[in-house]
Amino acid sequence: MDFGLVLQTDPPASQVVSLMKRAERNGFRYGWTFDSAVLWQEPFVIYSQILANTQRMTIGPMVTNPGTRTWEVTASTFATLNDMYGNRTVCGIGRGDSAMRVAGRAPNTLARLGEAIDVIRDLAEGREAEVDGKPLRIPWIKDGKLPVWMAAYGPKALALAGQKADGFILQLADPYLTEWMIKAVRRAAAEAGRDPDALTICVAAPAYVGDDLAHARDQCRWFGGMVGNHVADLVSRYGEHSSMVPEELTEYVKTRQGYDYSHHGRTGNPSADFVPDEIVDRFCLLGPPEAHIEKLRALRALGVDQFAVYDMHDAREATIDAYGSDIIPALRD
Repeated sequence: MDFGLVLQTDPPASQVVSLMKRAERNGFRYGWTFDSAVLWQEPFVIYSQILANTQRMTIGPMVTNPGTRTWEVTASTFATLNDMYGNRTVCGIGRGDSAMRVAGRAPNTLARLGEAIDVIRDLAEGREAEVDGKPLRIPWIKDGKLPVWMAAYGPKALALAGQKADGFILQLADPYLTEWMIKAVRRAAAEAGRDPDALTICVAAPAYVGDDLAHARDQCRWFGGMVGNHVADLVSRYGEHSSMVPEELTEYVKTRQGYDYSHHGRTGNPSADFVPDEIVDRFCLLGPPEAHIEKLRALRALGVDQFAVYDMHDAREATIDAYGSDIIPALRD
């Protein structure tokens, strides 16, 4: 199993770079950041520094979207980083939550997302693609490589990930839901004539190592609120008791009262006060190292190839170090 570190690009950027360097020293092979231009600093500028200060780490957004950046610019940016530092980038992409909504726009349609996945990958790897009805190719790209991993929750999005993406990003670590969604993605891949086992499966969630569970829950409760944004969209689209979406995912958002993006992804987010302890425990990894190892082994048995640690709490360095000393070695055996 691979491991990734997920950060917000809060200033100073030097601290983001420092934490990524620390993660690589501790055995993390992927470095991810949020991508929301209004809320945080520009990630692609910071990626250049992360790549320059690490040796092997693969870097990318978790996740970008096809609405806030034109597709040829996204492809050229990735290709430039790859040309400078070797093919060490990955494009995590989704419909766009905070990036689009904070800018006053609705998330992208799945049709637009599916088209963007093909175009961005083709352009970044040096092939011709059609953009707004015009064929384009970036002529200077040689031997480009850009895997595109798609984030998804709902049935149509899961199907699109299986049909189009090189990897699937699931932003929660509940084993039941993980199994359900991996099966949906792989089924869609097989139906599209693709090899379902060729897709990389990445689960991303907060991890907090320590014995004080009450404190760990409070530090990670924000994540249930963030996931709740996507779940609320699913409920509005499919209904509260749709057979297409598990009630294990939708039940907890019934008391949700809206969401303030100024606290997005942050400890103490008041918009997450509806999230019960049970959901925090199910969606996150909390407790001593042994608890993390047990849950990660269960996720690995379901087909998860990478666990990406959301490291937004008061023990960022300690979590990275604990994973490096106790948890990553146990999952690499």
